Amino acid sequence: MHRRSTALTALAALSLSLGLTGAGAASAGQTAAGSPGDLVTSAPTSFHPLPGQPTNTRAWHITYRSTTAKGTPNTVSGTVIVPKDGKQGPRPLITYAVGTVGLGDSCAPSAGFPKGTTMEANLIQQLTSRGWAVAVTDYEGLGTPGDHTYTVGRAEGQAVLDAARAAQRLPEAAAAGVTKDSPVGIMGYSQGGQASSWAAELHRSYAPELQVKGTATGGVPGDLTKVADANNGNVGAGLILMAAVGQNAAFPELHLEKYLNDKGRKYVDFMRNNCVAIDTVAGAFKKISDFTVRNPLYEADWQQRLRASNLGTRKPDAPVYLYHGTVDELIPYAVGKQLRADWCGKGANVRWTSIPLGEHIVGAIVGATPAANWLSDRFAGKPANGNCG
Repeated sequence: MHRRSTALTALAALSLSLGLTGAGAASAGQTAAGSPGDLVTSAPTSFHPLPGQPTNTRAWHITYRSTTAKGTPNTVSGTVIVPKDGKQGPRPLITYAVGTVGLGDSCAPSAGFPKGTTMEANLIQQLTSRGWAVAVTDYEGLGTPGDHTYTVGRAEGQAVLDAARAAQRLPEAAAAGVTKDSPVGIMGYSQGGQASSWAAELHRSYAPELQVKGTATGGVPGDLTKVADANNGNVGAGLILMAAVGQNAAFPELHLEKYLNDKGRKYVDFMRNNCVAIDTVAGAFKKISDFTVRNPLYEADWQQRLRASNLGTRKPDAPVYLYHGTVDELIPYAVGKQLRADWCGKGANVRWTSIPLGEHIVGAIVGATPAANWLSDRFAGKPANGNCG
């Protein structure tokens, strides 16, 4: 019982550290959609790490053109945040991928920034305080029509790269130094680790014009099947069902509904309308068999789609700072080590950092400042000394 109580407390903290958010944000029309990264709408908003907390920044809620996992055009929402410091020349731009927030539109990072309820904003504020601009994607299906394609790596990575493009095409941000000449850093943890890692792997082929200097990525679920196996019946079991919903959103031919029992259908409806704190607590310590008539994750079509989101199959073309807690209870440490081995094996420049006794939340908090410091060195043009050898 003590172990379960501790785990549930950790889940509550995870929801605060990695993005529990509030109500939606409005947007106003600006330009028509065209190529990936083009703005569709923009409107002023505000950025608050806590309710009413000032940050000396300007912010805009945007919707922008991106691309689905199947290669078709879509529209994604997000937020662009720029320090109000008078700087006009090119400034560094971080395209930031948040950790798991949930499946409901009210969970989107952009929905919580004006209210000060997107708690990963505390980590983002550490970036704006350095004078960096930050673009934060909501990912496909959060804040826009349709289900969130949670854990679908290609869709996430493309949304992250296109958020940077959109920030550079926002006239108000460009006037404050966010331009095509801005050095770009990619950053994220947990789901954001998956998204940022995918962005690192896709940069060369999808958005080569972005001047990416490095990617700082942590707690990365690099192999979804191994992560699901580790969480089945454990504290993160609810995340498995959320991931199934996300995969089905991207690939409706998987027909998740035919695998669900009555309890599973009720849980899916519940998760679609709630955020991560409630969803994960509701699903904690459940088993896949509690929700299904047959486990879809080991069907051939599901396995193919899950493998398609695995990382380590492409070499990032810019240096990577990769970090992971040694006792991460949600994303096994071995999964992070395997990603390091795969990238190193392909000749990538990887700086690997273990966080001793770091659980999932500890990894997010302890790893954030060293990751930002590493990106600062990349922006300064210092050599990235990997430790693959």
